[in-house]
Amino acid sequence: MQAEFELRCPISADLGFIRDLIRMYGHHSGLRDPRLDNLVLAVNEAVTNVLDHAGKGGLITARTTSEAVTVEVLDTAGRLTDDHLTAARTLDQTATHGYGLWVIQHLCDAVHLEQTDLGSRLSLKMRLRPALRGRLGTPFRLAALLSHL
Repeated sequence: MQAEFELRCPISADLGFIRDLIRMYGHHSGLRDPRLDNLVLAVNEAVTNVLDHAGKGGLITARTTSEAVTVEVLDTAGRLTDDHLTAARTLDQTATHGYGLWVIQHLCDAVHLEQTDLGSRLSLKMRLRPALRGRLGTPFRLAALLSHL
């Protein structure tokens, strides 16, 4: 029987350390590549957004159920809104920035934003067992996503 645990880590500019933590946590929880790579990249993008746009700190919390790994990225400035997520659902190929939320929403199985007393909490969910088909009706690959950038 696998012992359950929760990961909590303050957001810092040491993105390599955060990526390593998420990779170890995801692997321990049962995620494997390419889904593990997708989660690591999505969390990296979410943390980068907090560092670049929020101006304050935050907290990363990771939890696992029997079905999925969920990583919550709390931005204590609370600036991320549902409007940002909605606007990022389509890719503006002429933009010079703003790809992070688009990437996150295409890599994760589910993305949810909640405004709390502590700030904006972005939840990134990755199922332990992949769906049979990706969002566009074909098996999803990280390379296919990156070809859009």
